[in-house]
Amino acid sequence: MDQLESLLQEVRACRACEKELPLGPNPILFAQKTSKILIVGQAPGTRVHKTSIPWNDPSGNRLREWMGIDKDVFYDDKKIAIIPMGFCYPGKGRSGDLPPRKECSELWMHNLLNLLPNVVLTLLVGQYAQAYHLKDRRKKSLTETVRHFRDYGPLYIPTPHPSPRNTLWIRKNSWFGEEVLPILREAVTKALSGS
Repeated sequence: MDQLESLLQEVRACRACEKELPLGPNPILFAQKTSKILIVGQAPGTRVHKTSIPWNDPSGNRLREWMGIDKDVFYDDKKIAIIPMGFCYPGKGRSGDLPPRKECSELWMHNLLNLLPNVVLTLLVGQYAQAYHLKDRRKKSLTETVRHFRDYGPLYIPTPHPSPRNTLWIRKNSWFGEEVLPILREAVTKALSGS
């Protein structure tokens, strides 16, 4: 067993914030040393928690559409690693799910990222991923960070969360579909082809 697989087993056995999780712990993440693309989202929702399949919901359907790939490619961890900011469902808040728990990034993220030497493209899906990875390089709002996506390439492409809750944002910001998505799809194709 390699270092990454050993670490993934440790993460999946994590119970650090068990008492705070309304549905109990179920860390959901996938990766292999060969992964070329890393998807960093927020945290699993209830449907993902129940199935243990990341992005197994309408948000995942939209994300795959944005990337221009099907489920077979998306779920091939030899090609794509999926490591959210929070590994377990955090619970319900007033306007959607609660933010990802900080324990995941504090305990595990650095070591996980260090064991992914072949990642050439990281999709920063939503504000929590952008805050962690871009730190003070991000702009004052998610909209401005995504609008200036070229500032973070070629390694990072920031996007809004593909949740149906963000349909209005996507409609209001038509430049996202016109400018960002073609470059995102091209970057995904390039990363997967290894060129």
